[in-house]
Amino acid sequence: MSTILAKLPAEMRSELKTPLGDVYTDADALLADAGEPIIAVGDIVTYHLLEADRTPSVAIVDGKTKRERAERDVLSAVEAFERRIEVANPQSTITDDLLGAIAEAIAETTPTAIVVDGEEDLASLPAVLGAPDGASVVYGQPDEGMVLVPVTEQSRTRCRELIKGMQSDYDRIADILSA
Repeated sequence: MSTILAKLPAEMRSELKTPLGDVYTDADALLADAGEPIIAVGDIVTYHLLEADRTPSVAIVDGKTKRERAERDVLSAVEAFERRIEVANPQSTITDDLLGAIAEAIAETTPTAIVVDGEEDLASLPAVLGAPDGASVVYGQPDEGMVLVPVTEQSRTRCRELIKGMQSDYDRIADILSA
């Protein structure tokens, strides 16, 4: 059974609507600016990166887009990953299962899909904390495009502040991610 370590309060939702990086509508342009490894958060983002012939090192997906089931070709994108980790992560939360899977997948050399039962919308925050300097986290900005977040001390600080602003056990989160 997974433990919820962070829960997004309703009053913080608007704060998360501001992109953490530049927004791209073209996967090739995004990839030209991205560092390695690439961590994709979301089914549509993962699909677009695979369509641009780039398999992310880590893909965090939940089979949905805008809370609706993703189309078959998007869902089948997960089949590109020979390694999969399944986790539970309810809507508007970050669980210890998700954090452990992110840490494990980042450390792995084989491209890994983390398949979330629930929702992966907040996964970009711990992904930035757990990724090495120079990595890129890419997530979807609904109706706008893909957000490229270069992993730097500045982006980590912003993600740390956001998680600490939630109802969270930040010390435990940082411990799991070794952030």
